[in-house]
Amino acid sequence: MAETNPCAASGRAPLLIAFSGLPATGKTVIARELAGQLGAVYLRIDSIEQALRNSGAIAGSLDDTGYRVGYAVAEDNLRLGRTVVADSVNPLALTRDAWVEAANRAQAAALEVQVQCSDPQEHRRRVEARTTDIPGLRLPAWTEVASREYHPWLRDHLAIDTAGRSVEQCVATIREALSGIRAEAGPDIVL
Repeated sequence: MAETNPCAASGRAPLLIAFSGLPATGKTVIARELAGQLGAVYLRIDSIEQALRNSGAIAGSLDDTGYRVGYAVAEDNLRLGRTVVADSVNPLALTRDAWVEAANRAQAAALEVQVQCSDPQEHRRRVEARTTDIPGLRLPAWTEVASREYHPWLRDHLAIDTAGRSVEQCVATIREALSGIRAEAGPDIVL
């Protein structure tokens, strides 16, 4: 027997907001603030991956393990009718597609948000000055961030440039986009 989303059956559609962007662009602080404002489930791949490392269950590279855990937890929560904010670098079309596929399987809407910092000097300053709130997490150096594989976007998404913009301004831009989704999908979308 195929599972159905109880919210979809009642006409209410949950929403996945999948963030993407290089380290130190501001995506975590924006995603966290947005999740708090919406009362959404917040999934951070850095937290998942560090917990896996700390468990000792995986020796060596995690490859896509943290992402796969994230997709499953997001889908479970979407099926419960919860809005989910997913925070990850999400650098490849493959990873972006997997978030959307999880939303589709849960009969949920999806908004993809790419966070970038168009000012290279500011981006580098952020990389070099930041600290982590996840014990044991090693932050990448500027050379690692600047050389990281990050595929260009090939479909519509919301692009947020954090250079010269506050967290509040960025969140307001995303909330405007969410209002547009609500206008298109109807008032029953779960926000």
